[in-house]
Amino acid sequence: MISDIYEAKCRFIKTNFRPRGFEECSEVEVTKVVEERELDPKKLKISKFIAEGAYGSVYKGVYDGKQVAVKILDLSDEKRRATLTKAFAQEVSIWNKLGHPNVARLIGASKRLPEVSRSGKRRKWNFVARNHSWEKHRAGYCIVVEYVSGGTLRSHLLKNSIIGRRLSLNAVTKLALDVARGLSYLHSKKVVHRDVKTTNLVLDKEGRVKIIDFGVSRVEASCPTNMSAETGTIGYMAPEVLISLPYDHKCDVYSFGICLWEIYSCSIPYSGQSPHACSAMYKSRRPEIPNTCPSSLADIMKQCWDDDPKKRPEMQEVVLMLEAIDTQKESHGCFCFK
Repeated sequence: MISDIYEAKCRFIKTNFRPRGFEECSEVEVTKVVEERELDPKKLKISKFIAEGAYGSVYKGVYDGKQVAVKILDLSDEKRRATLTKAFAQEVSIWNKLGHPNVARLIGASKRLPEVSRSGKRRKWNFVARNHSWEKHRAGYCIVVEYVSGGTLRSHLLKNSIIGRRLSLNAVTKLALDVARGLSYLHSKKVVHRDVKTTNLVLDKEGRVKIIDFGVSRVEASCPTNMSAETGTIGYMAPEVLISLPYDHKCDVYSFGICLWEIYSCSIPYSGQSPHACSAMYKSRRPEIPNTCPSSLADIMKQCWDDDPKKRPEMQEVVLMLEAIDTQKESHGCFCFK
């Protein structure tokens, strides 16, 4: 599939998650979290490998007749088990409370993996893609969410850029509004995503953007001062996150500013830079805004990625600013490439 090829070629550098603040999570706690959305693993059929994540692998599958995405958290490594168990409980607990058109829907979770079928000429559930196979998942948890068929926003933007297709200001604004509305909703629920980037944003068949992956998300109300872990993806992380200062939901606003630049430019931020060079660079620098970018969009980018978190707007304010853009008046010269 062409989007998979673009995704493979253009995957951005991800930081190693530092599990500070992860206390032990008991089996009882996990059971309590899963109870509300417990699914039957016997109804879950896996079809193909999609991607490798910080905590495990993601697969495409079918649950109870509907297409789904399945995140498998591999617990075979004893050293990572406590961290992964806590991550699983937190992700399911947060995602279970969310319901918004711009947030992918959680279907359920299980502490048991689907059974392996050995029928037929080959093992039915043997998934091999870049040396990824079902055999390594001997112990683990699974999270099942709706399958969003349009691929990631990253792959969508890069496809347009590579074939030289213009992305209108109306299209740019629509994509940005979807993301902004989703984040505004999360923040209204006191949820901080902490890894907002275009590979964690997916498009459905109508072209609507949905936010996915709450593996490192936190409920802000329960930890207003102790979020200081260097969590996220280089190039999208706010300066205060990078240097391990306490931070809040405004770190998502910074990340949105980078995503908005990416949506307009159809380019990867800090492309070609090493992680070290990139980290040092964006403490004081930001991606270069193309000369063709309308001032209304450029102003939003600059406000969102301000060094001072207190000066960044709330996401609901960003929604209002984007809604106020006259896409007809300012559309001249808005392209998805320089």
